[in-house]
Amino acid sequence: MAYNQPANARPFNAASDALPHRALEGVRARRIVAFILDVIYLSIITGAIVLVLFILGVPTLGLAWFLIPAVLGLFPLIALIYNGITISGWRRATPGMRHADLEMRLTDGADVPFLNAAVHAVLYYIGVAFLTPLILLVSLVTTNKRCLHDMLSNTIVTRRQQ
Repeated sequence: MAYNQPANARPFNAASDALPHRALEGVRARRIVAFILDVIYLSIITGAIVLVLFILGVPTLGLAWFLIPAVLGLFPLIALIYNGITISGWRRATPGMRHADLEMRLTDGADVPFLNAAVHAVLYYIGVAFLTPLILLVSLVTTNKRCLHDMLSNTIVTRRQQ
């Protein structure tokens, strides 16, 4: 469940304010679940694009099929746009994060602009590809359970505020 915050409460500052315990409760495990769900959603989006190209291959006599490897190669770009748009949107979370009851903000409590969300995604996927155990280990020793890519993109992931 999300933690409650009064409607007139000011945005938090993760760098200086102590967040309520419930705001960070279970964030690490929820982030793992959110990541798995987002990879599934991204695979569905990419698969849908490939399916459309496969179907378009019939009337184009197979010419559209030459685009399928390019679409598969663009998976990282699709992931970057997916993260950038959804995190910088009004819900402040990817669909996987929303399902896991998480949201992302800048450390001063403001909404995350597209550029910060895109940088966060790039750092996250590079970290997942090369430093998977270290990503979670950093969050064990930092305040507010922030990972290295959160610090570099000036963001924090908390339970959704309602």
